[in-house]
Amino acid sequence: MHTLLGPFTQVLTMANLPLAGPIADDQLEVLENAGVLVQGEKIVQIGNYQDLLNAPESSTYVLHKIEEPMVLMPGFIDAHSHICFAGSRAGDYALRVAGKSYLEIARSGGGILDSVRKTRAASLEELTTLLNQRCDRHLSEGVTTCEVKSGYGLTVEAELKMLEAIKQVDQSHPLDLIPTCLAAHMCPPEFTDTKEYLNTVLEQLLPQVKERQLAQRVDIFIEDTAFSEAEALDYLQSAQTLGFEVTVHADQFSTGGSKVAAAVHAASADHLEASGPEEITLLREAGVVATVLPGASLGLGMAFAPARQMLDGGLCVAIASDWNPGSAPMGDLLLQAAVLGASQKLTTAETLAGITSRAAHALRLPDRGTLSPGMLADMIAFSTHNYQEILYQQGKLKPARIYKRGKVLSPGSLKTPLTRQTNV
Repeated sequence: MHTLLGPFTQVLTMANLPLAGPIADDQLEVLENAGVLVQGEKIVQIGNYQDLLNAPESSTYVLHKIEEPMVLMPGFIDAHSHICFAGSRAGDYALRVAGKSYLEIARSGGGILDSVRKTRAASLEELTTLLNQRCDRHLSEGVTTCEVKSGYGLTVEAELKMLEAIKQVDQSHPLDLIPTCLAAHMCPPEFTDTKEYLNTVLEQLLPQVKERQLAQRVDIFIEDTAFSEAEALDYLQSAQTLGFEVTVHADQFSTGGSKVAAAVHAASADHLEASGPEEITLLREAGVVATVLPGASLGLGMAFAPARQMLDGGLCVAIASDWNPGSAPMGDLLLQAAVLGASQKLTTAETLAGITSRAAHALRLPDRGTLSPGMLADMIAFSTHNYQEILYQQGKLKPARIYKRGKVLSPGSLKTPLTRQTNV
């Protein structure tokens, strides 16, 4: 059965845009007074609403009439998050704003290890409840696909618990979750030898992750307080041999991670606040997506990744929230992308592509991120006449309607209600 949605004042398809390099706003495809024909989970056709309504077969359509001005676009894709965790790190935040650095807090027993203690203590049921709540909020703010990392367990048992929680929520929640095993977040206190810990992950954890189909992706944090370039390179190559796709926490405080990401042709290198021209060239030549995380910069009070230089240097730049309990507790992807775009002088097209089509590319998801025939009907609609209002209002304009795999999600279907906006 076909469902016709519309008419929308504008449909911003995000289709036919380059996957790398700069994007001018005049490259955006903006359809006026358009409709979207959906069958099951997929888009069948997009075009003039009246033409679709007058088609010979339209008598069989189910009509979902839009009675107010609305702009439709693809659902947002958050390509990097840590939203499976227990506890808060408000104390860490207070120390940071009082002058302590992220690395100083980590060395004194705070930081990631604080979340590790709290997440280890949480039951599977508690983790799934907390993750469901965060998924409700993310979906209400327009995120229809979200990558979620483990990494706050750092034992075989606790990492499996986290990944199982992510799997359970993915199976029951409308939001699509893409799990990533980040057991190599840092070396846990039970180990004094980082290589021994990574070998434990490779020999004891990853085979179970593969067998239980808990994740197809592996990540590692390359930094002074985590793992070295040489350790990361060996680890990622071993993970690839086991059949995993790899991604890298790279260049957050110091360079070196990009070199590893390029060497293994990672799907993406994420963070990149410390990256410069050399790192940009390495990533471009290796075809690695640069995923920038403005939420971490806001949370840590540090400079944004050089997204403008990355785009001008020919990179595919995705924008993700990094929502986590420590460095990026806000988690509002649209707000973060809008602020990054204003700071880095990104075009509207570049910013929106970073949270739709290019984010889909970062996660190797060719079935979403644009609105075109054959793609998943993951769509969000804003109560406005003009798509430019979405970034102009810097995250305050939230989706009025959300369509996930062709289904209309009503405000009452989520524990966190959708916020309806007045017409602009």
